Order: sequence, then C-alpha cells, then structure tokens
Amino acid sequence: MTDFSLAGKVAFVTGAGRGIGRAIALGYARAGADICCAARSPAEIDETVALIVRAGGKATSVTIDVTDYASVEAAFSHAATTLGGVDIIVANAGSSAENMLVEESDLHSWKQTIDTNLIGAYHTARAAIPHMRARGAGKLIFIGSGMGHRSSATRSAYAVSKAGVWMLTRVLAQELAEHNICVNELVPGPVMTAFIKGREEALRAGGPGGEWMKEPDEVVPMALFIAAQPTQGPTGQSFSLARREL
Repeated sequence: MTDFSLAGKVAFVTGAGRGIGRAIALGYARAGADICCAARSPAEIDETVALIVRAGGKATSVTIDVTDYASVEAAFSHAATTLGGVDIIVANAGSSAENMLVEESDLHSWKQTIDTNLIGAYHTARAAIPHMRARGAGKLIFIGSGMGHRSSATRSAYAVSKAGVWMLTRVLAQELAEHNICVNELVPGPVMTAFIKGREEALRAGGPGGEWMKEPDEVVPMALFIAAQPTQGPTGQSFSLARREL
C-alpha cells in the first residue's frame, strides 16, 4: 500500500461516519490525501475527522443528505472552498430499508432505498463532476454490490438500486473519459457491518470456496488501488472483493 500515494489529492467520501466509509477516509488520509467526510450524522463524521487529525492528516466534515441535491451541491462547495478542490469521490452512502417479497413490500421503504442508493449516487456524481473537471482529472468510485449484478429474492429494492449504480458507472465512464475522469465500481462483498447482521452463515456458504467475511479496513487496499491508478487507467470497471462470480 505504500506504493499508492494520494499526496496532494483531496478525497470526498460519503457515508464517512462509520463502517466502510470511515475506513476508506482513514486509509486515504494515511496515503496523504486531504479528506472531506460527509454523512447525515454530524457526531459520527466529526469523530472520523478527529481520528484523521490526530494521526497528522487534514480533514473537514460536512453534513449531507444525498437524497437532497441542494445538500450535496453545498457539501461539494464546502470541500472545494475548505480544501482547495476535489479529486477523488467515493460514493458510499447507502441503505437497505426493506427485505420482503415485492408483493408484500412497503412502498415507502422500497422508494427510500432507491432514493438513497441510486438517486443519491446520481446526485453525488452530478455535483462532483464540475469540481473534478476544474482539476483536469478525477476518480469517481461507486460502492456497489454483488446484488447489483445478480438477483436475490426479497432484496428487490437494494438489488435494483445497485444494478442502477453499476449502469451509471458505465455510462459516466463513457461520458467523462475525455475529461480524464475515471469512473469505477468497488464491490466489497460481505463486510461485517449492521447490514449483514444475522445473515453471516448464509453468506459464508454463498460461494464454492466459502465467502470472505471482511472487516471495513480490509476494503481499503482495493479502494486505494483504484484511487491511485493513473489518469489513463481503468474506467467503467467493477472491482470485486467477493469470492464468487458477480
């Protein structure tokens, strides 16, 4: 990991208050980037910032609701003003508000998952693009899911939202290539967070070799690898840490 320097870069991470988002924010800071930590909970992102500063890094926090475009725009303006610009975006904010058959699903919860995971990713990308273009290049990384590549009964809203994110990744890769902006998806596979609580054994048995049940920190090397690729590096790709076909 010492070969992947982000010195001189500014990274904007949504969902940076805990779990994968916090781990990536801390990992990017260790690699030399200045970090804008964005999430809905001020207390959580302030704690992430404190951890970065305590380790000698530079960071700022901004409260954000990715379902509200004005909130996302304001957050990027804060990052650009406070840290001088934005080079790397990790669109990590997400939720899974339902786990039911479609015919039994709650309409509000289903829509809420789509609004956060897919519309939130779109809002993040749309607000980020002018800032990356102003820097002459950029990296946009969407946190995806294996369920965005294959069906899963009772997980319709989450699977549909992540399938949309994977298609958005590929469309944006085509649209932004001429601006030296690389757009890729990172599929962490199962990570030991509240999202998979109670499903660990089923997930472990999901692949022929047994699934890799990760801690958030174990996602960081891949996130750092993608962020540190050259300007003419991979784009429109899905990088997976799962031990199964997507």
